[in-house]
Amino acid sequence: MTVPQIQFATLAIGATAQRMGITTTELHNRLKRHGLIRRLLFDCYDTLHSESIDGVVWNVQEALRNWEAKETMKGGTL
Repeated sequence: MTVPQIQFATLAIGATAQRMGITTTELHNRLKRHGLIRRLLFDCYDTLHSESIDGVVWNVQEALRNWEAKETMKGGTL
């Protein structure tokens, strides 16, 4: 990962946490649990970094919502 990717991930996590009304630590832990920091923020950097911050926040929220719903359907806990 590069410095710009790390800066992008930091910005994305901060903006998404603010929009969700939770701490950045809580969001980071939830994203990390599903591997979304790497899979979404780093692996999709080339696509996501050109979007507006609102678009990035929407993508992060949707990905997290989908992965947590999948976990719930499998009987996992949040």
